[in-house]
Amino acid sequence: MSDTNLSYVNDSLNATLSQRDNFISALTKNMIVTALCISINFINGTLLHTFRKHQVTDYASNLPSFFLPQIFNSNPRYILFIHLVINDMIQLILSTLLHIISYVLYTITVQLCLVVLIITINTTINTPLNLACMAVECYIAVCMPLHHGRICTVKKTYVLIGLIWAVGSLSILPDLFILLATQPLHFFRSKVLCNRDSVFRSSYSLKKRDASHIVYLVLVWLTLFYTYLRILFAAKVATATMKKARITILLHGFQLLLCMLTYVAPLFQQGLLLLLPNELQSIRFAIYVIVQILPRFVSPIVYGLRDQTFRRYMSRYLLCKMRSNHPDNVLTSKIRPSV
Repeated sequence: MSDTNLSYVNDSLNATLSQRDNFISALTKNMIVTALCISINFINGTLLHTFRKHQVTDYASNLPSFFLPQIFNSNPRYILFIHLVINDMIQLILSTLLHIISYVLYTITVQLCLVVLIITINTTINTPLNLACMAVECYIAVCMPLHHGRICTVKKTYVLIGLIWAVGSLSILPDLFILLATQPLHFFRSKVLCNRDSVFRSSYSLKKRDASHIVYLVLVWLTLFYTYLRILFAAKVATATMKKARITILLHGFQLLLCMLTYVAPLFQQGLLLLLPNELQSIRFAIYVIVQILPRFVSPIVYGLRDQTFRRYMSRYLLCKMRSNHPDNVLTSKIRPSV
């Protein structure tokens, strides 16, 4: 590792330790992050339960379940969406855990940090890739409806999800191999501040990270522009039922813009540190909330609550849940004689 890069890593670590927040500030930040994580994952958990609960049976119908069409698990759009939900839930839990650890324990062992960090980075990269795939699916559904059933099958969707994880892992697994090849064994038993720059210290890892982020940024943006512009042109000549697609497209673009801040966050943080060298903790907290949490808050709103089918089944589930928990219903169920 070059002396310049080693100096940068050491300076960053020393600045982090020297600019620690006071107790009130640290407690406030961790309470905000934890509350956001629990709130977003509660919504995502409700969406996940709705997907699982209403895969086959439509409770509005009196037909047996084997006569009913599969509502969610046969639709590639919903499969990609629920993968996005699960991926974001994992990412939120692990990134919140790392955030709390950085305040409570300060440092943890490299071995534990590697496991959590690799999964967190992979799921973070997966989000914009998943959104790009959903944009392609939406483009096929709007612009090539006759070929949608042949191109977008359930089997191909699961293969695509596997490819998303494989492509996302290309951003972090080479760093792990470089670390294993360049660091002595005692390093993996030591304790470090658990973030990417503190663990993957090689100059090759830093250069590869920036290069891979640029590649992902270009590919996702090209996919975004091509598919959404084609959808917009198709929506202009379509019937009135397609007008709602324009608003959805703008929301999708906003969410993708937030997610792709992941690719420029390191450079953005370095630039802000040059302007505000004494505000390291505030800059990192602001970037963490904007880059890691905010896109996961937009996702269930855009793809879940605004979707008529998902909203109908989720409201039906919540309504049934409220009725079952009503005191009169609970009392009735308790005094009802067993058969």
